[in-house]
Amino acid sequence: MPEAEFQVPLAFDYFATFLWALSGAIVGMHKRYDFAGVLVIALLSSTGGSLIRDGIFLQRTPPVLGDGWYIPLILAATAVVGLFRRRISRMPLVDQVINVIDAIGVPVFAVVGMQLSLRAGIPLPGVVLVGVVNGFGGGLLRDVVVGDTPAALKPGQFAVSALIFSSILFLILIRGLGVAKQFAPWPAILLVFLIRTLSMQ
Repeated sequence: MPEAEFQVPLAFDYFATFLWALSGAIVGMHKRYDFAGVLVIALLSSTGGSLIRDGIFLQRTPPVLGDGWYIPLILAATAVVGLFRRRISRMPLVDQVINVIDAIGVPVFAVVGMQLSLRAGIPLPGVVLVGVVNGFGGGLLRDVVVGDTPAALKPGQFAVSALIFSSILFLILIRGLGVAKQFAPWPAILLVFLIRTLSMQ
């Protein structure tokens, strides 16, 4: 019987997708894009990491195409921003919630990408690469498309470095120390969360 792997609760997956789509739609709104442009940025922001992971690295069907809830959630986030853009732009709580989800969601989905890579037999350096891309791909695509410097690469964020170290830590725990796959991600997730939270201060 195969060992149980770390699983992302579906409710968290949907919630993170909605909030990342919301953040992308807000960026598109600030750039004064029309509805279609805002929707594209929301789509890239929320699913870009998995699209790169599955479409390029693992060559499998991305979740956004295999689950009927993702696109409606992204459309809903885009519509919310279109209807309430003035209120949303004045609500710092929205940014804070998105930052917290980002600090948790990035390492969580990086672990998902690494598990899929290990299952596909990708060598360990490639596993780390897929994990980092899975975690930050959406934000990187969003910022590149709108012509901004990717937020994850700005000085003082330590975001990419933290995720690389935590990805290596995850592999050491499961491959070097034999920690169970459903428990090994938590130290790596906590490491990224603490570094990201401290860098927001």
